[in-house]
Amino acid sequence: MNGAHGGSVRSLRVPGRHGYAAEFSPYLPGRLACAAAQHYGIAGCGTLLILDQNESGLNIFRSFDWSDGLFDVTWSENNEHVLVTCSGDGSLQLWDTAKATGPLQVYKEHTQEVYSVDWSQTRGEQLVVSGSWDQTIKLWDPTVGKSLCTFRGHESVIYSTIWSPHIPGCFASTSGDHTLRIWDAKTAGVRIVVPAHQAEILTCDWCKYNENLLVTGAVDCSLRGWDLRNIRQPVFELLGHTYAIRRVKFSPFHASVLASCSYDFTVRFWNFSKPDPLLETVDHHTEFTCGLDLSLQSPTQVADCAWDETIKIYDPVCLTVPAQDTLLWSDTKS
Repeated sequence: MNGAHGGSVRSLRVPGRHGYAAEFSPYLPGRLACAAAQHYGIAGCGTLLILDQNESGLNIFRSFDWSDGLFDVTWSENNEHVLVTCSGDGSLQLWDTAKATGPLQVYKEHTQEVYSVDWSQTRGEQLVVSGSWDQTIKLWDPTVGKSLCTFRGHESVIYSTIWSPHIPGCFASTSGDHTLRIWDAKTAGVRIVVPAHQAEILTCDWCKYNENLLVTGAVDCSLRGWDLRNIRQPVFELLGHTYAIRRVKFSPFHASVLASCSYDFTVRFWNFSKPDPLLETVDHHTEFTCGLDLSLQSPTQVADCAWDETIKIYDPVCLTVPAQDTLLWSDTKS
């Protein structure tokens, strides 16, 4: 099933801006943030785009420029107007969509590109984690101007840092050193090191229905699932992409469904509990596809962005057909 959509595709082209990350608002249905860069992120400035969708398509609600390329974006979990981005100059930026200018604050401690930023998912803590090419991870309280602590251990650039949606103070990271690492913010130490691929790992995500399950995506074109209770071998492997996997996201609505985007220009949807796990391949981009998110409000809606200067919101057929597997992970193993 290639390139089909269950409904209309809303698309916006932003000339001269190459998309790196797309994230749906956890508060406002239809609102999307996109982090983008000039010149493929190699040189030039960056732009944070805040988009709203309606019947006519995608419209820019706000646009904020930064002096270097923006590589990732995350929404606040306690204020619908606030976001954090990260950039090639080693800084993080705090923005408020209620204001026409910004940023409100800049956090500059990393010494190389910051490639990943994520706002904590569990109630009771409002923390941001960032991962950099300087091989460090930093923990931030957005109300404090400096980092709370620095995590060291990765032996190469860090591509991804993602909070657990289940366990307070716990986050995962992936790196060019071929490992997935699980960290404890309370002890500022590493809990688990998984030699997950024999290649650079560009992305990871946590299952929304099982606190022990993560997925990694790597330059070797494979996705691998990891049960943290037994990391000797992956619990699943998904093959089909033909170039590096840039980002992976578990579905908020289906326990065994996930999506991945790649430098092969495609977005692929998978159900790892099925014998034939590839559900659909969407090939509507003409360049590296870097940003991907699944809506928290709509079970069928997906957003992505690519280096072809376009941002798209759509409903893949595989998510619009009824009876997608919603079994919990423990049920799929029996």
